[in-house]
Amino acid sequence: MQSPTQPPPNPFQNVPPPAALRVVVADDNPVVRAGLTALLSGREDITVVAEAADGREAYEAARAHRPDVILLDVRMPGVDGISALPYLVQIAPVVMLTYSRESEIVQEALRRGAGGYLVHGEFAADQLVAAVRDVKEGRAHFTSTAAGALLEQLRRGSGTGQVLPEGLGGARPTHRKPAGFGLPRTSPPSTSAENLSQLQPGVAQSSSGWTGGRPAAPDRSRFQLSTREAEIMDLIASGMNNQQIAAACFISEKTVKNHINRIFAKLHSTSRSEAAAKWLGTAPGSGRGVG
Repeated sequence: MQSPTQPPPNPFQNVPPPAALRVVVADDNPVVRAGLTALLSGREDITVVAEAADGREAYEAARAHRPDVILLDVRMPGVDGISALPYLVQIAPVVMLTYSRESEIVQEALRRGAGGYLVHGEFAADQLVAAVRDVKEGRAHFTSTAAGALLEQLRRGSGTGQVLPEGLGGARPTHRKPAGFGLPRTSPPSTSAENLSQLQPGVAQSSSGWTGGRPAAPDRSRFQLSTREAEIMDLIASGMNNQQIAAACFISEKTVKNHINRIFAKLHSTSRSEAAAKWLGTAPGSGRGVG
């Protein structure tokens, strides 16, 4: 009697699972760093291998760990994100993850090699995770503010003398070409640890906003939030839900809800989006101040 036919071996049985994406998180706010680390580390295919508080620490961490993706803030003491960017992109793809929404800063970050630009308050947690995965594969990610800055750059960069196929673009507009935009187009310096250590902050930070003629940050003092409430409001503006905020701050979700109720009362807001707009200075009629 013949034995039953054995099923063919599974060709995928011994195939190892894909390695987790290795990420470095660089932000001078420890609460934001902790929140991002908790959010990303909760995914099976992502692991945060190091955190950094400024551009120099980010460069050292990137050299030591050789990550797949670097999340980089713009405004940091010491060596800021824009200054460190040309060095970091030679090690791994970089996604700017920041509150800085000024058009010229977005454009300069892209010119210096950023593979994506996400503005806190304009993305959800799943969008951040998707951005990390996609940027590793060379697919750029932008939130609405950054996309608008890129569109502005493309429009102002028209008339560069490129030759189009016959019959296209033959009619020339009669209006005058717009003035130049962005920061001075200087070539990035040669990469070395010594050069990076000698960098002076190209983007400074102060209690009243940016120095060197940069736009001032929103004035949040009149909201009178406590330190903990301000930390939670930062995380709300970054797109985190209550569960993620609780994990980042090591408190219960009930405590998070109590803080949010007090925050909404102080900001005279009825929703997370309204509170975030006032906190970030983007509410209608608020300019960069409070609403």
